[in-house]
Amino acid sequence: MQGIVGIPAIAAHPWAYPALEVAHIVGIALLLGNLVLLELRVWGLGSTLPLRALARLALGLSVAGFLLIAMSGLTMFAANPGELLANRVFVVKMGLVGLAGLNAAMFHARGGLDRLDAIAKAQTALSLGLWLTVIICGRFIAYL
Repeated sequence: MQGIVGIPAIAAHPWAYPALEVAHIVGIALLLGNLVLLELRVWGLGSTLPLRALARLALGLSVAGFLLIAMSGLTMFAANPGELLANRVFVVKMGLVGLAGLNAAMFHARGGLDRLDAIAKAQTALSLGLWLTVIICGRFIAYL
């Protein structure tokens, strides 16, 4: 992917890239931690907790986490886009993020929180698997 020029100041600054990585990890914790909490409730654990109230809190924090991930990730991407676009693991990671978003949209479009049926449970399991795989891919970008 030669010809795509990044913003070298981000990668060269002694604090910028590490700070972005920290923000990215905090975003992952917010996103995944709150999704797991809601998914456990969908699977029947914590059934005494009011689902709608839990969903409002968990989904709001998950969206905030995703926005933090997106902002920090795009800024890290800007440091060296050519190298990342040439990295197959990065491309797979981005595809999985897209699939996770599509799965979430389908879950909510079909009223998964109202149904709590086998499909809703499968979609939440798929969500967890996709996000864990995204994290694994993210860690492997630097090594493959």
